[in-house]
Amino acid sequence: MINQYINDNKDRFVNELLDMLRIPSVSADPKFKADVMRNAEFLKERLIEAGADNVELVETAGNPVVYGEKMVDPSLPTVLVYGHYDVQPADPYELWTSPPFEPVIKDGKIYARGACDDKGQMYMHVKAFETMVKTGTLACNVRFMIEGEEEVGSVNLGAFVREHKDRLTGDVILISDTGMLANDTPSITTGLRGLSYLEVEVTGPNRDLHSGLYGGAVANPINILCQMIASLHDENNRITIPGFYDNVDELSQEERAEMARAPFDLDKYKKALDLGDVHGEEGYVTMERNSIRPTLDVNGIWGGYTGEGAKTVIPSKAYAKISMRLVPHQTSEEITEKFKKHFESIAPKSVKVVVKPHHGGEPVVTPTDSPAYQAASMAYEETFGVKPIPVRSGGSIPIVAMFKSELGLDSVLMGFGLDSDAIHSPNESYGLFNYMKGIETIPQFYKYFAQLKK
Repeated sequence: MINQYINDNKDRFVNELLDMLRIPSVSADPKFKADVMRNAEFLKERLIEAGADNVELVETAGNPVVYGEKMVDPSLPTVLVYGHYDVQPADPYELWTSPPFEPVIKDGKIYARGACDDKGQMYMHVKAFETMVKTGTLACNVRFMIEGEEEVGSVNLGAFVREHKDRLTGDVILISDTGMLANDTPSITTGLRGLSYLEVEVTGPNRDLHSGLYGGAVANPINILCQMIASLHDENNRITIPGFYDNVDELSQEERAEMARAPFDLDKYKKALDLGDVHGEEGYVTMERNSIRPTLDVNGIWGGYTGEGAKTVIPSKAYAKISMRLVPHQTSEEITEKFKKHFESIAPKSVKVVVKPHHGGEPVVTPTDSPAYQAASMAYEETFGVKPIPVRSGGSIPIVAMFKSELGLDSVLMGFGLDSDAIHSPNESYGLFNYMKGIETIPQFYKYFAQLKK
């Protein structure tokens, strides 16, 4: 019954997603504010059409949260579905092979900004919900909480959760904002890294100077900034900030051996990224470096003249944006403060340094022995024909830890994206197979969760 409904409505499910992908709901750029609101309205209407009750746009200090529910029976378990409708900026536009907000389907994939992160994955839940409602197979109560600020740190979601706890009661939070190993090797994310994101500003002279008249006599902020950043890693690619590793959770050899069971082809990995070799902390393999180890990366750096031709200046200022991915039991507040103290201490007297924290989030590990995890595992096994592998992700979803602390609820991370989907990059994509497979698998989670929670 479920599969028949999905097959009968496949084209509509895809076309609705394409319509949403045409809305440039970039939360980081104020010029897209109206489009962010338009996307929220779009979701509101689709939830109503799918059969949700009490659907509304709940105002926050920023972008609204789209809320809806279907409370079919108080004796049944309640699933709280979280997702986000905002997307990353599409810059640099010139690197896209097709316009980022004019989705195209090519080689079985939808290419558009937000195709995988998170519109395609979030919308699977709306269409899976519709399928269950229309076929009379909804086995749990459902609450939807879809926000519009995830890509800028979910700055107002905590306040929303605290103000609306009475509407957010449930048994588990269901999220699809992660990935899986491969289309023939499903996996469930059981751990996420935390995040500390900040910007640094280095100031030298009080104005841009002629590099011939002043070069060699005045500190160049770009040169100094590059030297300071380079010093943040040692020859073994370990981070040099004092105390950075004090609280890092060191996995046992047995736990690392269990992780190594996940299939991984290093040669294919390098080929896919056009790399001569991989890079990272000595003593760890690639799959450990990008999941269970903390990192520090420069996300952007600028200053001086970058236009066409030449302009021989020593700039007054240089800037960089830096992110640090954190692991249990680090905290974003602790690491941000340690970075700030260290970065300021290594600055020479010839420049002034300002460190501006942006946003952060805490690392989290979810249980694999819960009814919710077991229900997710059974759902994947039913639709993929193979048991999913538990894996830790290198990405961050800061609200998962917040949900646990504020609502007391664990999350299940049922992702269907692939590494090749290029989220946050030009030419982001999402496979039609993955989109439809998600819509097929999610109802099975509800079925098994209802059974296991009895």
